[in-house]
Amino acid sequence: MSRPPAKKSLGQNFLADRRYLAPILEAAELTAADAVLEIGPGQGVLTAALTEQVACLVAVELDDRLIEPLRQQFAGQPHVHIIHGDILERAPEEFVAVCGREGEIGRRGEGETISNLPISQSPISNLSISNLQSPVSYKVVANLPYYITNAALRHLLEAAHPPSLAVLMVQWEVAQRICAAPGDLSILAVSVQYYAQPHIVQRVPAEAFKPRPKVDSAILRLQMHAQPTVAIAPELFFKVVRAGFSQKRKQLHNSLAAGLNLDKAAVHQWLNEAGVTPTRRAETLSLAEWEALCRLAPFV
Repeated sequence: MSRPPAKKSLGQNFLADRRYLAPILEAAELTAADAVLEIGPGQGVLTAALTEQVACLVAVELDDRLIEPLRQQFAGQPHVHIIHGDILERAPEEFVAVCGREGEIGRRGEGETISNLPISQSPISNLSISNLQSPVSYKVVANLPYYITNAALRHLLEAAHPPSLAVLMVQWEVAQRICAAPGDLSILAVSVQYYAQPHIVQRVPAEAFKPRPKVDSAILRLQMHAQPTVAIAPELFFKVVRAGFSQKRKQLHNSLAAGLNLDKAAVHQWLNEAGVTPTRRAETLSLAEWEALCRLAPFV
């Protein structure tokens, strides 16, 4: 079956150079017992490589034109589940829940499996975070459409049951921002590093994709923290961080006072007590320094 061309409105740039499959798979540290969630399988190049190494693969594709070609390509592989849906509309653990119900994954009528049912008719439609008593441990491997990168990262990292590891193809500049050190930090970097340890595996040139994007990409590995490295609840932590970054190029005492509606004198005292010079800028603070600020926050 011929494959539909990439759809610009969905930000599709399909991986065409198979030489980059090996570093993706190696970074994911896959085993024969793994459950993997793939976001946007596209034309199935990465999907095909994943099927050979994992126990269960759930590939979620938004583009309805690609569903039937994918289902035909992976027909006869009961551990592969092609789901037509939007990854952002359901908790990721709900999609991979089918991997923990393999006894129910089989014939649902003549020639039917969960993989070729629409999502509204599959067991996924009946699942919710509240009734997932034993969520499946899973990894995420994906060539993310550029336009959903930030939303997808937040969706995965803030999930009630996040993946243990994610290997994602993202824009090169985005990967650099995520992996930045104090001095060059952004709210994106702080947010990702709160939940995971990021690492750039490899740069991937634009010519490795069809159609060719305007910029290079990177294979980004996110190892989720088994235990929180910042012992502050996310609500408080990000309230302070967002305020700190709320005014670009402003000194921290000004941005915190404005962002949190606090008296400047009180903010000066707060910063000094936390060991942070008031004239510093948000991009220079380490996660440990943000944690110290949160512990002494005057509004808690």
